[in-house]
Amino acid sequence: MNDILLMIGRSLRVVLRQPAATLPSLAISVFFLFVYNSGLSSVADLPGFQGSYLAFILPVAIVSAAVSGAGLAGQELVRDVESGYFTKLLLTPAHRLSLIWGPMVAAATFLVVQVALIIVLAVILGLESATGLPGLVLVIVFAFFWGMAFAGYSVWIALKTRNAAAAQAATFAFFPLIFLSTTFVPEEYITSDWLRWAARINPTTYVFDAMRSLLIDGWQARPLLIGLAVVVGFATLTGGLALRAARRATQLTR
Repeated sequence: MNDILLMIGRSLRVVLRQPAATLPSLAISVFFLFVYNSGLSSVADLPGFQGSYLAFILPVAIVSAAVSGAGLAGQELVRDVESGYFTKLLLTPAHRLSLIWGPMVAAATFLVVQVALIIVLAVILGLESATGLPGLVLVIVFAFFWGMAFAGYSVWIALKTRNAAAAQAATFAFFPLIFLSTTFVPEEYITSDWLRWAARINPTTYVFDAMRSLLIDGWQARPLLIGLAVVVGFATLTGGLALRAARRATQLTR
């Protein structure tokens, strides 16, 4: 744990030295929130639509921040690999888990800060959470795990390719997942059979459902448990792949 905390601290300092690197993901999220809320807010007038459209579209802004900001972890790792610093870290007694968890947790932590700012902006725009402040905190928790999942994927790609551009491009490959889901309207309003099918098998849909249940429907166990299983499962999968890639890098170094 001490090794992990030290690497998290180092990763946070590296990102703080380059604050401009975090601005694009925040700008994209704010863009989603403003443009889609103002342009598609009339969707809330459809029969059977529950809650405000602002609460419905807010999870889209949060998930997009996770996807676009996750590349920070991979880019930091690539910089260490290219400079030779990662090889030096592999020769230290530091636990291999700390070498990948440092950048991952740092990226997820910055995501939490961005999500908190997005939520504050949404509240200023008139957001009312059906579960109050505890629900908003739980939304941030979901965002943290989702950020960890994408950060793990970014780190895995970075260790496999050792290329910063590839790590960034690989995370943006997940953007179609956002739009092949219940992004703009609930599932019952999707008329295309293939798009409805894609939304049902898309894990992003269940993350949206969990967040929206907190913001619109109130405390409901089923969407929260399914959403939690998805984010934790995805984070475990990508974290395991990243750890395996780090162990292989250790063997190659030896």
